[in-house]
Amino acid sequence: MQDKFSKIGFVLAMAGSAVGLGNAWKFPTMVGNNGGSAFIVLYLVLTFGIAFVAFLAELSIGRLGETDPVHSFEKLAPKYKKQWSMAGFFMIGGVLIASFYLLVIGWILKYIFLSFSSLPSTTDEAGAAFGNLITNDFVSSAMCFSIVFFIVFYVVSKGIKSGIEKLNVWMMPSLFILLLIMLAYSLTMGDGFFKAAEFLFVPDFSKITPDIVLQALGLAFFSLSMGVCTVPTYAASLPDGTNLVKSTLSIIFINILVGIMMGLIVFTFVFAYSGDTTQGGPGLIFVSLATLFAKLGVVGNVLAVAFFTSLLFAGITSAVSMIEPFTFYLINKLKISRKRALVYIAIFVYSLGIVCILSFYEPTSFKLLGKPFFDILDYLTSNIIMPVGAITFSIFVGFVLKKEGIYILFSGFMSKTMFEIWYFLLRFVIPVAILAIMIYQILK
Repeated sequence: MQDKFSKIGFVLAMAGSAVGLGNAWKFPTMVGNNGGSAFIVLYLVLTFGIAFVAFLAELSIGRLGETDPVHSFEKLAPKYKKQWSMAGFFMIGGVLIASFYLLVIGWILKYIFLSFSSLPSTTDEAGAAFGNLITNDFVSSAMCFSIVFFIVFYVVSKGIKSGIEKLNVWMMPSLFILLLIMLAYSLTMGDGFFKAAEFLFVPDFSKITPDIVLQALGLAFFSLSMGVCTVPTYAASLPDGTNLVKSTLSIIFINILVGIMMGLIVFTFVFAYSGDTTQGGPGLIFVSLATLFAKLGVVGNVLAVAFFTSLLFAGITSAVSMIEPFTFYLINKLKISRKRALVYIAIFVYSLGIVCILSFYEPTSFKLLGKPFFDILDYLTSNIIMPVGAITFSIFVGFVLKKEGIYILFSGFMSKTMFEIWYFLLRFVIPVAILAIMIYQILK
């Protein structure tokens, strides 16, 4: 029998899934380079107007099915049950994401160790150090990946209540405390903080283009872990009487708040010491910020440990949510223990993770179609599996499930008029919006 989340445990676990490494580099960079607060306003409108709708649809699958994704689709579909049950296998996307995501978290763990001793003091040194880590230092990459791998699988092995909820109830508040400490220090950096605030919050609507709208829409969808069965799986373990709308709004609010806090912290340091706001992605964190922390001496070491630890927490809570859906399915399908199910998944994830390491490692440089295996998995999950999964889930709820049953589920949390608006958006706007994101991601 699957144990249940507490109400706060569900919100924190789902927020932990949504708050990932993208909050540290993707959200701040996209905001800064795409109109500041104009982008934030656009992102908020799309998050609450569209992503919120799709999120509630995925919640309803788990809440009504009350089992793993495959069996939930089979249980809820009025006909073509076997065919619809295949939709649950979009959860394989989460397992694929975990295989390379754990590697990135491993890099973060390595930088926590470095923060205790010496960080590179120039961008050239920092770039060379990071490049050496991923292309020549197989032992460090593999060791850090392995440590994170065992932490994540140990947490999932403890189950919903004792593992996933307990982790998030501890890590999410700790993440906020670390961010508040760094934000407080950022306030002491004078012009750096005010320039960061201006960079993020002064709107420049001239930068908002159709391309930017699609980027914001993609960020709104994929920052909430949709399309890979995480949401339905967690929702299957919701306690009775949970306010689905209020919980969803809380999850979205936490995700946005963390992104904004990260942005203020990151760009305060950038403006205080370099002013280069164009760099994003891992380069922003492992090169630019590592160098900036080094300039502060002992204080920089302390802040670097806090910053990279906050990234570690955000990464681990997300990674755990990627593993749980397939674990839940194997337990139900094969009638085996949670630990045995995790052994099967662990072998697969660890093997792919090592291949990802080798795809960067220069003596081997394992590539597929001329690209590192890491990039292939990233592209496959972000541009194909997640959007197709999100479209499928929206169509299932909007066109296959009985409208009356869905209304009964939400009737205690929204008015009839709100439900009708939500239902219309789900059926006729969400699939088109996600398809537009998918086409944009593939063609760009």
